[in-house]
Amino acid sequence: MIGIAAIVLSLMGLMYFAYRGMNVLILAPIMATFAVLMAQGGPVMATYTQVFMTSLGRYVVLFFPIFMLGAIFGKLMADSGASTTIAHSIIGRLGPKHAITAVTLACALLTFGGVSLFVVAFAIYPIAAALFRQAQIPKRLIAGAIALGSFTFTMTALPGTPAIQNAIPTRFFGTTTFAAPGLGIIAAIIMFAGGIAWLTYRQRNAALAGEGYGNHDDKLQSFDENERSGFMLAVLPIVVVIGLNAVFSLIVFPRMDLTYLSQQLYGNVAPATVIGTWSLIISLICAILSVLVLHRRYLRDAQKTLNEGTMGALLPIFNTASEVGYGAVIASLAAFALIRDSVLSIAPDNPTVSLAIAVNALAGITGSSSGGLSIALDTLGATYLERATALGINPELLHRVATIASGGFDSLPHNGAVISLLAITGLTHRSSYSDIFVVNLLVPVFAGIVIVVLGSTLGSF
Repeated sequence: MIGIAAIVLSLMGLMYFAYRGMNVLILAPIMATFAVLMAQGGPVMATYTQVFMTSLGRYVVLFFPIFMLGAIFGKLMADSGASTTIAHSIIGRLGPKHAITAVTLACALLTFGGVSLFVVAFAIYPIAAALFRQAQIPKRLIAGAIALGSFTFTMTALPGTPAIQNAIPTRFFGTTTFAAPGLGIIAAIIMFAGGIAWLTYRQRNAALAGEGYGNHDDKLQSFDENERSGFMLAVLPIVVVIGLNAVFSLIVFPRMDLTYLSQQLYGNVAPATVIGTWSLIISLICAILSVLVLHRRYLRDAQKTLNEGTMGALLPIFNTASEVGYGAVIASLAAFALIRDSVLSIAPDNPTVSLAIAVNALAGITGSSSGGLSIALDTLGATYLERATALGINPELLHRVATIASGGFDSLPHNGAVISLLAITGLTHRSSYSDIFVVNLLVPVFAGIVIVVLGSTLGSF
């Protein structure tokens, strides 16, 4: 019982201090040390260097290329004006009457194309604010619209999305980012339709109450049309990301002779565990090169953009890796075996149910979709795969369930992306979190339940 209490108190401390703004790079090892001391009295240093740092390093080794290349690509798209062009084109076509849908779709296209959700928020907000003001839609709904387009279906549900949440399960289940495409599309439709329905309902009620945009000093920036490319040129790098990812993961690598990977020199791994990552790396590199070639004239300082994009990847990956290291320490405690067995005992004949609950819980506790997903799969992924194989369940179903589950309870108030979005838009939890809660938590959780039910009855498709 003392061990379980140590884990619970440690997790509560992680949530509380993260919400208070303490950097997870220092917070994670402190809370891990607290848990070790309270549960078993040590050894602290051995746990830190041999468990925490080893797990942190392993995560960085596996996923740093995706974080770095994604950050560079997003920065290039932003600095070249391509992101702004795409947003203006979509919003311009739909107009103020459909401002919420327009903003959501603009965010969705950019994030599905590999642009960082933080870059998207910065790029879309000024345009969204101007559009919402023109349509007299309350500013407080902007956060919900951006969150719906950036943090939900394009992050976890749509097959082929280059989001890190969709890449992580490939190494554990031997799948690709296109796993269970049919189920992913169904989940995406539920998330999009449910989110739009809620925000439209809120807009209609505000209009009936006579509430307009509100009195806000947005200090919006202006955009020079001559300093940006046309829509087709702007969207081409996104087509490169999605298209090449599909070609390499579904056609090229599966047909190659990769038996050399069984050598100790290359990690003695199965080809399926690396194909998803390799495909993303190649597609992002090609997309970066396409921006540098096609948008060179719009980049004021390409070298500066590349440098800033590279440095911009460091904090996100080390934050997530620190949470993974924390999870490894918790998993090393004797009391964790009781928690693990309790989770695994939930629907023992249906590991997808247990997996969805475990990922949702850990994502909510850490306030991070990628962190919670990584912790869950690091500690329980092999067990779930073994059970699924024994029951004849397609690993692709596990992949899609795990990915969608990571985007549910992660959106609690202490989530870093939620806090950053509110800071970018100049809004508060009090004014806007209720809408974020519905479109980013309730609707995705419902979509996840639907996918678990469909997958359990119809299998993966």
